[in-house]
Amino acid sequence: MFYTVVLVLHNLLRWVVVLAGAWALVRAWSGWIGKRAWTTADRRAGMFFGISLDLQFLLGLILAIISPILQAAYADLGSLAMQDPFRFFLIEHMPVMIAAVVLAHIGTAAARKAADDTGKHRRAAIWFTLVALAIVLAIPWFRPLLRL
Repeated sequence: MFYTVVLVLHNLLRWVVVLAGAWALVRAWSGWIGKRAWTTADRRAGMFFGISLDLQFLLGLILAIISPILQAAYADLGSLAMQDPFRFFLIEHMPVMIAAVVLAHIGTAAARKAADDTGKHRRAAIWFTLVALAIVLAIPWFRPLLRL
């Protein structure tokens, strides 16, 4: 029961992360291209993106511990872990998503430390684009897109 609840929450939060990432990307790129001033809304977009990623990471960490799929893979790391879907979650999904969380935090800090508004938008745009690419590559698109 607990596994199902966490899995559903992890699945639903995926869309919050995608929407928050899109919002942060639009704010960053439009600010950079349009040479806008860095505003509280820009900062909040990046912060909300980071917070949603952190919550998603926490749920993913819980799933990594309680998931029957991963428990089976942990039990037979020699052969079973290298077969789909085990390989995808162990070798592709988890490391790339951890990297995405780290990149998001680096990008937020880099944007905050930039000297001027254009630099803040540029740094946010570049880093958040890298995060978005990592997320798109590591989402398990072969799983149900909406699991309730």
